[in-house]
Amino acid sequence: MKHRSIRAQALAWLLVLAFSVTEMVAAISTPQLPYPGDTGVSKEKQEQIGRQAMGQVYTKMPVLPDTSPETQYVRRLGARLVAVIPPQYSWPYEFHVIPQKDINAFALPGGPVFVNVGTIVAAENEAELAGVLAHEMSHVYMQHSIKQMKKTQVTQGIAGVLGAVLGSMGGAGGALGQMGASIAGGALTLKYSRSDEAQADAVGAVIMYKAGYDPRYLARFFEKLARMSAGGGGPQFLSDHPAPANRTQAIDDEVRSWPPKDFVNDSEAFQRMHEHARSLQLYSAREIAAGAQSGRWAEQNREGGYTPVSEAGREPGSPRPRGGGISSVSYRDIRPSGTLTPARNDAFTISYPDNWQLYPDQSGSGVTIAPPAGVTEGAVAYGAVINIADPRAASLDEETQAVISALEQSNPALRARGRPQPVRVNGVEGRSVDLTGESPIQEEGKPAPEHDWLVALPRSDGSTLYAVFIAPERDFTELRPTFENMLRSLHLR
Repeated sequence: MKHRSIRAQALAWLLVLAFSVTEMVAAISTPQLPYPGDTGVSKEKQEQIGRQAMGQVYTKMPVLPDTSPETQYVRRLGARLVAVIPPQYSWPYEFHVIPQKDINAFALPGGPVFVNVGTIVAAENEAELAGVLAHEMSHVYMQHSIKQMKKTQVTQGIAGVLGAVLGSMGGAGGALGQMGASIAGGALTLKYSRSDEAQADAVGAVIMYKAGYDPRYLARFFEKLARMSAGGGGPQFLSDHPAPANRTQAIDDEVRSWPPKDFVNDSEAFQRMHEHARSLQLYSAREIAAGAQSGRWAEQNREGGYTPVSEAGREPGSPRPRGGGISSVSYRDIRPSGTLTPARNDAFTISYPDNWQLYPDQSGSGVTIAPPAGVTEGAVAYGAVINIADPRAASLDEETQAVISALEQSNPALRARGRPQPVRVNGVEGRSVDLTGESPIQEEGKPAPEHDWLVALPRSDGSTLYAVFIAPERDFTELRPTFENMLRSLHLR
């Protein structure tokens, strides 16, 4: 009897040990989200950048209202994915839907995630759409945009973020808004590296697994997009998200070692929403750019219930967008006063009409000076943009040409009128050139011709200050004396 008791106890201990080992193996093989690292940029600052950028998206793109079936569905799906992220590493994720035909999605620092209806329509089931959202969420989780800022030493990189997401919106103001950071220190873009993409795949796969979706659907959807691109062209998503090598194989290898799980990869809710999304009016990239210039999307999004960050919590000095845009503004709306008021920053001093306003950019090195009626957060129809270009060329002529080329590349409508000519500004020899382009002002439903005057001046530290004076061609002659007075008041520091 005693012998049997010892054997029973031994068997019990073996069973306990077996269960313990099984639990230990499961714990080891169950995927865990990695430590995202420390960027040195506070969460509060990253969230602030994201909110500012989101406010600009709402002025540049149509966004479905919160009440739309697509937005409601995507937010429920997003909440399911967010729930598996440890709170100490999570972000205030927000999910928004853009009625654009193109297949694309992007995430901004701090948590805002945008997905095009074209992406929703291209997905065949809930797991594929969950894979896109999880991938974008992973860029936020791993703070890839902020880490890229650190690499390029852009400490206030919102202009670069917006330039990459939104592109040039026309006019010299839109072009300068995109190129300013690149000239002043290297533009931050959302075109991640392949290593970032591989990491977003790996982190996104863990999020999907924990939320109950088969992570392999993430790779399958991206591979489907790649097949769509065969022969050239293809979704914008792929140009912004370079595919890491063997994406499918890498995810398959990861999932193979994870404990089996009963995945639910589709739902009736997805299929109902998917069918409804196919009936929506969608816009092309060209139509969206035109709507941004006219102020259509800013007004439409306000009517849909969105309160722009710029009005709910405006940072001092940021331009105030007009409700109807600036397409119909005329000279009488922006007429400069005859009295100039001084302005000063670390790089220069200048005077400007006292009924115009000064709008410092996010980097602090540049400013936009414009009448309130002649500027939005995305374009300058009347006024001046002043910024600093880091030294990149051996001579002022070459640096001036580099600025011109950057302007022309970021906005194909811009063209130089002849070659730069010598100009002296308060004892400093610089270069002057006129440019032609398309204004945010509309004439008979088309962009009015724009006249821009570029002046480049060398600074003592080797950098170049450039000023662009902007007006529709029809009003440039009347504004030229004001622009010349502003230039005469410009002193380098």
